[in-house]
Amino acid sequence: MTQYIDLSHSLTSTTQIYPSDPEFQTLPHATHSKDGYAVQKLSLGTHTGTHIDAPYHFLAEGETIDKIPLDRFVGEAIVVDLSGEESSHGKPQLHERQRITWESFETHTHLMHPGGIVLINTGWSKAHYQTSRYYDHPYFAPDVATQLLARGVRVVGVDTLNPDETPQSSSNSECPDGFGFHEIFLGAGGLIAENITNLEELIAAQKTSSDDKWIVNLVPLNLTGADGSPVRAFAYNQFK
Repeated sequence: MTQYIDLSHSLTSTTQIYPSDPEFQTLPHATHSKDGYAVQKLSLGTHTGTHIDAPYHFLAEGETIDKIPLDRFVGEAIVVDLSGEESSHGKPQLHERQRITWESFETHTHLMHPGGIVLINTGWSKAHYQTSRYYDHPYFAPDVATQLLARGVRVVGVDTLNPDETPQSSSNSECPDGFGFHEIFLGAGGLIAENITNLEELIAAQKTSSDDKWIVNLVPLNLTGADGSPVRAFAYNQFK
């Protein structure tokens, strides 16, 4: 039996967004009581909630979301679990604004291959989503982007707001690495999914169904000329 795991946050009025990005809003446009049917008006940014970044997000000549073939948004799920053993308080071992280098990935490199989608679990979504600490997530040094690309990985997803350090204000000048991960990975034509969730559930499912191959789907809206798009990310199993 095929099992599906939702990897997306729900979009609500409390959805956490990158500092200075547009807030998510949904308003009634037509209602059952007034019009006999319901239509809602949405207002959101291209990087709202669980979403994917196209190269155009950082490169003026990069691919926009509508120009990327659909098959690049779908691939085998390769989960890299960096959360470690949780403490007695249920908090991940990684600490606030911890800079993670490639050394943390070395025991997982045998799993990586071209066409696979690497999903990085820090435990931050599970522990801190919808709290102020969600913005103080661990982040990845630029060398992580370089090493992933060297192994043929062209799509990566994170369970945080950002693979780079998120500034405490709208200015990124306070972050030493700047947008290093974005610039390297998107600059090579890669795709980055952010605000992934439920990776713990996917990890548990992979352990109990070791004979299955797990596929992740990150297909975006077909937005002409866009730098990114919200997605309904999910994973499902296939027999090997």
